[in-house]
Amino acid sequence: MKKILIIILLFNVGYFAQIESQVGWIAKFGGAIGFSPVVLFPNYDNLNKKLTGLNLENLNGPIYAPGGGGYIYVMIVDNMRLGGMAFSGSQSSIGKIGNIENEMIYSLSGGGFTVEYTMPFIKKIALSAGVILGGGNLNIKIYQNNNLFDWDNIWTSVKNNSAEENKSYSINNSFYIVSPTLNVDVPINRFIALRGGLGYQFTLGGSWQIANEKELKNVPSGLNGNAFFIQTGIYIGLFAF
Repeated sequence: MKKILIIILLFNVGYFAQIESQVGWIAKFGGAIGFSPVVLFPNYDNLNKKLTGLNLENLNGPIYAPGGGGYIYVMIVDNMRLGGMAFSGSQSSIGKIGNIENEMIYSLSGGGFTVEYTMPFIKKIALSAGVILGGGNLNIKIYQNNNLFDWDNIWTSVKNNSAEENKSYSINNSFYIVSPTLNVDVPINRFIALRGGLGYQFTLGGSWQIANEKELKNVPSGLNGNAFFIQTGIYIGLFAF
């Protein structure tokens, strides 16, 4: 894969250098991979309504989601680049009622195929408008326990179908995503660039499931993976902006 990428990059260099000698300008070209964390701002309103009864603090702040990505300019359309990215992050809340400890973990992930068009009239940096097409997952884990665990008691509770204080639930919503983006890449030199950008994650389809993929009904429509996000990153590759 690395050899193929190098061959494509070298071919792009030769191709655009020829255009430059003919018409006096050069289209943006190159390719890169790198660390690209995302900061997500989900809507917690419907979830927070349920946390108070478990003596859990409301979720308020953004989610820091480490991730990575990459892209390469293609010659089909000047200044268009194709690539991919993925990210995943979580927030949690812990509280107690008597001797019972409650915990909730909210996790949001996404990623997919990226298409971007870099504005040719802006020099020395790359200002790109694009879209992410892919999928994601919203997972909510709920734990309730008294911190007294015993191997035999677990199986006894299952066998007798008894109600005990140690409980756990995992709720999932998988969906498709469409995320319009606007990114700026600022090269430090020909091989390293810093990225900053904005986007919004729209989610499509997907049903809620619990336990071993059983359907979960009556989930509020406002509880979803839609979120405004800020994209950052550092990329390593070949840049000609």
